[in-house]
Amino acid sequence: MSAALSLLQQRHSAPSRQLGEPAPDEATLHALLEAAIRVPDHGKLVPFRLIRLAGDAKLRFGEQLSALAIRNNPDLSEAKYEKERLRYTFAPLVMVVVACLQADSKVPEIEQKLCAGNVAYNILLGAYALGYGAQWLTGWAAYDREVATILDLAQHEHVIGFVHLGTPQIDVPDRDRPALADVFSTWTP
Repeated sequence: MSAALSLLQQRHSAPSRQLGEPAPDEATLHALLEAAIRVPDHGKLVPFRLIRLAGDAKLRFGEQLSALAIRNNPDLSEAKYEKERLRYTFAPLVMVVVACLQADSKVPEIEQKLCAGNVAYNILLGAYALGYGAQWLTGWAAYDREVATILDLAQHEHVIGFVHLGTPQIDVPDRDRPALADVFSTWTP
């Protein structure tokens, strides 16, 4: 079996709370991201971009999100407030994958979003191939326009996900996967 197929069969996410230092260094990160953006892109629109959250910026981002969360839900418990505040601080690096949708394109919006989603997935695959751990998360912040404003996104841009990157601090067991027979069929006329 090829090494690439073996990699696909073994890839799994590592919980963001279990990701610690080291994160990919600058050269490794650039190589990973250059590989990650090699995605199917109907119309060559490049309907994606990446934003790095690292260092103190992760906590500052979480603090702004927790302030939004408490404003939107004044009854938010202290525990949930703290969860929002610290959500982006566990992994040493978080990449925000953004879809940059072009409404005037003949390429349907769903294809543009899938293109950006492929970038996020390629980051997961590449991180695993390099011996790092990664987890793709969304949550309410990925869909909130005020969060988009915090990230300085344009109106046509949307968060696809927050990909947390680092080194797994525990052995991460794989989760149950569907049986191929349950999801595969052959169409016949």
